[in-house]
Amino acid sequence: MNSKNYFSTSVFLAPYLILFTTFIIIPVAIAVGLSFTYFNTIETPTFIGLDNYVNIITQDNIFMRYVLPNTLIFSLIVGPGGYILAFLLAWMLAQISKGPRTVLALILFSPSMTAGVAMAVVWKIIFSGDQTGYLNNLLISTGFINEPIQFLQSPDYLMTIMILVTLWGSMGVGFLAMLSGVLNIDREIYEAAYIDGIRNRFQEIIYITIPSMKPQMLFGAVMAVVTTFQAGAIGVELSGQNPTPQYSGQLIVNHLEDYGFIRYEMGYAAALSVLLLLFIYSFSRVAVKLFGEKD
Repeated sequence: MNSKNYFSTSVFLAPYLILFTTFIIIPVAIAVGLSFTYFNTIETPTFIGLDNYVNIITQDNIFMRYVLPNTLIFSLIVGPGGYILAFLLAWMLAQISKGPRTVLALILFSPSMTAGVAMAVVWKIIFSGDQTGYLNNLLISTGFINEPIQFLQSPDYLMTIMILVTLWGSMGVGFLAMLSGVLNIDREIYEAAYIDGIRNRFQEIIYITIPSMKPQMLFGAVMAVVTTFQAGAIGVELSGQNPTPQYSGQLIVNHLEDYGFIRYEMGYAAALSVLLLLFIYSFSRVAVKLFGEKD
């Protein structure tokens, strides 16, 4: 009987294990292996040990001066900011009736379904650097400026616009998971809490809502981390170039693509991808510590 159960379980798990191994484990293992080599896509990879990692820290001035600070600033604003915004919007939608809630949830979720290129096209029109750009046209017509501002080519504005666009499209599956979590909390728990001394909505959120939906909060946090570190392409799409103007919007993803697909230094790009993976893993572990079930 046990052998039959083991066989049936293996059959059901096999498709997932095959796909996970093929598209996750093997590519990650290859990337880790290539990160210890010099590989230009033409010659056979040459083992160079930790040289790529040492060069990233000691020789790559662009990485240490621009890419790493930009990535930290971007991730620390977009990640927690988008996560908190997703939770607050999910909580507020849960307070209204089903019809309006469904419509508003679809409106909030729809930008996340749109590809980054399409989002960039929409925002490029708004921040266009000539008088036809909506924002420039508005500022000129109201007398705030006399000449158009090159928003998407200016180091002073590009990072801010990247953060704005990413937050606009951050209401993805994590937002839907949190909305589902809020809606599935037993109302009797709230009633019992008010009898026990809960006095306002803030205490209700802190002591009842969040603890009652920890799995959804954890899922939303992990998705926020992954989405944030993968959102670097938006800077290239907005500015139209990689590297971005004066590296003002250059993130690890952009730096990786620069070395991998423009310079064809695949070993160095693989080392950058491993560092990006470690960043994602570290932030995900923080999310698990905060919202994971404690045995």
